[in-house]
Amino acid sequence: MLVEILLLVVGLALLVWSADRFVYGAAAIANNFGLSPMIIGLTIVALGSSAPEIMVSATAALEGKMNTAVGNVIGSNITNITLVLGLTALLKPLMVSSSTLFRELPMVLGATAVAGWVLHDQQLGYLEGVILLSLFVAMMAYLIINSLRQRSSNKVDPMVEEAESEVPNDVPTSKALLWLVVGIIVLPLSADLLVGSASEIARFFGMSDLVIGLTIIAIGTSLPELAACIAGVIKKEDDLVLGNIIGSNLFNILAVLAVPAMLAPGAVDANAAGRDFYVMMGVTVLLFIMAMGFGRSRKITRWEGGLLLSGFIGYQMLLFLA
Repeated sequence: MLVEILLLVVGLALLVWSADRFVYGAAAIANNFGLSPMIIGLTIVALGSSAPEIMVSATAALEGKMNTAVGNVIGSNITNITLVLGLTALLKPLMVSSSTLFRELPMVLGATAVAGWVLHDQQLGYLEGVILLSLFVAMMAYLIINSLRQRSSNKVDPMVEEAESEVPNDVPTSKALLWLVVGIIVLPLSADLLVGSASEIARFFGMSDLVIGLTIIAIGTSLPELAACIAGVIKKEDDLVLGNIIGSNLFNILAVLAVPAMLAPGAVDANAAGRDFYVMMGVTVLLFIMAMGFGRSRKITRWEGGLLLSGFIGYQMLLFLA
């Protein structure tokens, strides 16, 4: 079992590293070919934060572990809000000012409701995957068009500025292509290693595929968001912190959940469609209320961060004691 735990850690580390290298190479190549830094930042770079979840869900689905794939999506969204945002808000209260965030908050609420509709019959089908992916494309088009309109009216949104700043400059195409290829090769290998070792650990401790996806894999694939959010707090970029979490959750539902649906449609554990979905919806509603303010200052306070973190601890206890 010690070997499996070591393989899990190695697989997770390689997964996060290869996702970063893949995004670096793809963004640099797109930049070298003249694509707008704003569009690259809002698409390739933003999607990079969900690359580990995409690859893990695809690998799990192809190996017949649909519940691990679904658990990864639901668990990552719950972890992003309760653990990542909770810890970050405890470090520093977060002000909400970006107009992009005010557009994305209702979108993540709507996307979560769509996830409930997709899962309610305890089946994840190909057509549902197509619908999710179509909504994802529509969402990206909407965000890009709005950002272009803001740019033409000389309005500067801190979220868009941050997205642009993440695009690598002056990277030789040969070097960018090398990292792109490395990412493409290592990503699926590391995802396979992670899913395989996690499944062995789950069997050893008598855990279901769903629970392993909701816990170990979900927490592991959310570590890049935690690192990015802590860095954002240090740099006093509150909107970046919230943007990372909201963007990641949107991508997880509309893009990541579409992957297993389209690659290997199948049955979903009743707990995922019930208990776990309701927890995800509940914490998403809580995030919406906290961030929008509704008559008070638009910020997430330390006590609210503590509330979210308590929710994470309570949910983990529920999963392991159930």
